[in-house]
Amino acid sequence: MKAIIAIHNTVLGPSLGGTRMWNYTNEMEALNDVLRLSRGMTYKSSVAGLNLGGGKAVIIGDAKKVKSEALLRRFGKFVNSLGGKYITAEDVAMSSRDMEIIHMETDHVSGLPENMGGSGDPSPVTAYGVYVSMKASAKETWGSDSLSGKKVLVQGIGHVGEVLVSHLTKDGAKVYINDISEERIKAVADKYKAEFIAADKMFDLDIDIYAPCALGATVNDDTLAKLKCKIICGAANNQLADETIQGVSVGKKGILYAPDFVVNAGGIINVYYELEGYNRERALAHAEKIYDTTYNLFQLAKKEGIPTYLAANRLGEQRIEAIARINAVI
Repeated sequence: MKAIIAIHNTVLGPSLGGTRMWNYTNEMEALNDVLRLSRGMTYKSSVAGLNLGGGKAVIIGDAKKVKSEALLRRFGKFVNSLGGKYITAEDVAMSSRDMEIIHMETDHVSGLPENMGGSGDPSPVTAYGVYVSMKASAKETWGSDSLSGKKVLVQGIGHVGEVLVSHLTKDGAKVYINDISEERIKAVADKYKAEFIAADKMFDLDIDIYAPCALGATVNDDTLAKLKCKIICGAANNQLADETIQGVSVGKKGILYAPDFVVNAGGIINVYYELEGYNRERALAHAEKIYDTTYNLFQLAKKEGIPTYLAANRLGEQRIEAIARINAVI
């Protein structure tokens, strides 16, 4: 087993973040990914008002070929060796069943199946948070949070993406979809009457909202030169290839960027409530607050004259610094 656990910050509490299994090209690529993701988890939990720090894990390898009970249990021992400084959960290519196997070797795991007292699939709560954040973005852009008639491109229609498509369809939006799985495309297109757009045509499409819900860095210099939308708001982590570059250039292009770690906090909110006795209604109620957090963040960015990504970072850092000062008092 080759795996990396990155712990970014534990001021607010133990670090919590999912485990991603991916066939990285090399170990440096995996290291860069896990470091970026762990930092994002710190900010995500802080802005969401959770008493958690930021951490993340990656297992290097093709899940379809190398994932096994033995590998997952060995990873569980790795998690356990950190003594609770890191709590794992599911991410790309991992499932609630995988968390159940990891749990055989450690108690520091969340996202367990519901029949084990866990929260099960976090996708519905994550997708709901993205949906309400998108509505807040619409209110900031057009003065109304209705998405009726808006053209939305959802890139990545896994569990989160599909639930988001469901919310958008019910709200009357015109939904376009893209995914690497032809099977997923057909199922979602038929079920929700969404229109498939090929990858090489996505950024030529004239849309209102771009919702990246797969892997990160899809907002880069090349795609931004083509992108025709007013809002970027999706579930993917690290959507900006470089936040200091694209975080500024989106605004110059007249696009409102809803920072990803604010938008997709529903997943971490969901597993947080699992740690203290899971209740789906409480998790959804907390996720609904993402609407106000997103809208208030836009107001802060305007007031301070700074990009939205920087306003989100400041919100996260302010809470961490305040709690760090409290903890320093003897």
